[in-house]
Amino acid sequence: MKSKKLCAFSIFIVLLLIITGCSSANEKASSQESNEKSVTMLFSFASKTMDPHQDWMGVRAGVAETLVRINENLEIQPWLAEAWERKDKQTWTFKIREGVAFHDGTPVDGEAVKASFERVLETNEAISSSLKIESMEADGQEITFVNTEEYPAFLSELVHTNASIVKADAENIGEQPIATGPFKVTSFTSETEVNLERYEDYWDGAAKLDQVKIKFNSDGNVRALALQSGEADIAYHLPPESLEPIESNDKLRVESVPSLRVHFLLYNNANSALQDVNVRKALDLLVNRPVAVKEIMNGHATEAAGPFNPNFAFAGETEPTSYDPEKAKELLKEAGYQKNADGKMEKDGEVLKLRLATYAGRPELPLLAQYLQGEAASVGVTIEIVTIENIDSYLWEQQEEWDMVTYSNLTAPRGDGGYFLNVAYLPEGALNPGQINIPELNELTQQLNTTADPEKRMELQKKAVNIIQKDVPHSFILHPHIIVGVNDRVKDWEPGSEEYYLITNKMDVK
Repeated sequence: MKSKKLCAFSIFIVLLLIITGCSSANEKASSQESNEKSVTMLFSFASKTMDPHQDWMGVRAGVAETLVRINENLEIQPWLAEAWERKDKQTWTFKIREGVAFHDGTPVDGEAVKASFERVLETNEAISSSLKIESMEADGQEITFVNTEEYPAFLSELVHTNASIVKADAENIGEQPIATGPFKVTSFTSETEVNLERYEDYWDGAAKLDQVKIKFNSDGNVRALALQSGEADIAYHLPPESLEPIESNDKLRVESVPSLRVHFLLYNNANSALQDVNVRKALDLLVNRPVAVKEIMNGHATEAAGPFNPNFAFAGETEPTSYDPEKAKELLKEAGYQKNADGKMEKDGEVLKLRLATYAGRPELPLLAQYLQGEAASVGVTIEIVTIENIDSYLWEQQEEWDMVTYSNLTAPRGDGGYFLNVAYLPEGALNPGQINIPELNELTQQLNTTADPEKRMELQKKAVNIIQKDVPHSFILHPHIIVGVNDRVKDWEPGSEEYYLITNKMDVK
């Protein structure tokens, strides 16, 4: 009996030691985990893919890089390419940095860069159109591009995130691209989240953070609450009305950065009523820009007179259109509209009724839509609002179902207006779902595309802005600030006006 008790006691001691050992191991593991530096970011626009050739998140997440980039002054700087030379009007040669490797350790040379560009030209029609590459030749650490025509804007177009360099023959690029950035993807759930870990052999020095999680949520109020609860360290594109509790929290801060984008009304030229410039001008007069800046944006914006931020010399000198509903009524009458017995604007027995699409990814846009709806009703114009989840697909794939949209675009992301003039106004432009086609503007844009002299480019862009302001293919409302909520534990980081480089190797936590 004594032997049995002794045996049982011995077993108890052994189990206790095992449990204690496991507990110590767990505590050690927990301690190690707590020493890891990590950041969680909430972003407003969900990525369906991590393929850098198809989505901006590759560069934004610090996974992929381009040959050149822009700095805070919108100046083009070396990145994967350490130098370049324009050989003639159509030929450019770039020297790739020595010592750069993909995430799998494969060296990056001219052939690797050439293969990456061959892939993007094949898989992305929009970027292929904007790059205008006729041929490429690789030689050691150099790659030479020949454009289809004289194209001085080629260098700035290489800043585009879709021009990223990836290992072209890698598998599963949509979920785990192999690129050159300071972080690599460990897991990706489409439209939900992406998890990143530090790439130890990054050419510009290993990142200070061990891990980064980027979660997607289109609800601005949810993003704001997640920041306040500690679920997120950085929350992008916060609604202006949600800022007060964040600003009053001594552990949080709000970064409000003037952006290079514009919020605007995009008109669908397929609508016969909107083909009349007087109708477009009337709607433009119903936009109360000072109210939009003060009441909807809480001052985190600047009134817009055209597509480009007024700080740019090529933005033009015209003042923003003044709110004038009486003048709007006059223009509608000039367009042949009269109020019927119900107080609705009518022409040839047809009431002026417009379908306005908006989306919640930028929370102020639905508010701008509702405000315009009320102003339009006051002059007899009926606006029906529809909220769309995937606005870009909707605009292109269902062009007959919308008449206007509250939209937002970066218009001079590389410090030059040529990008927006090409993509938003040329008939084949990647951002022209409204089917805008203004021959005078098309001709001027084509001239701009072959002009290298900075002064001449500036004058051409000013002329383009004058045409846009006269023809009103868009109604520009305001230039929003990028409003980002940040936990004070995040250091050595701030949002940039270009909206390209969100996660870097320099950012850290306390």
